[in-house]
Amino acid sequence: MRTKKGIVSSNKQEKTIVVTVHSYRNHPKYKKRYRVSKKFHVHNPEGKKFEVGDEVLIQETRPISKLKRWLVLERLKEAAAQEVEINEPAIEKPTEKPTEKPKEKEVVETLEN
Repeated sequence: MRTKKGIVSSNKQEKTIVVTVHSYRNHPKYKKRYRVSKKFHVHNPEGKKFEVGDEVLIQETRPISKLKRWLVLERLKEAAAQEVEINEPAIEKPTEKPTEKPKEKEVVETLEN
């Protein structure tokens, strides 16, 4: 059975997680390596908690549903905990700047005097 290593990109379903697997290919003409990613729908039979960003090992299995042909084996690395701090900026009313018209009148008045 084939196994692949990938990163959890979605865990919103009960017994299914979506895993993104990155691989590299060579361009046939230019011989440059480029990264290709593919998403797999993976069966999570025990309903274990996997967080987005966890690195997991998956194994090919019999078809379980229309999209699921892979089974999660184990978690290799947990996602880095990210502290999200929400700073709501204070909404300030824009201060009204003096218009240019009074300045023009002052210039005109000084020329007349």
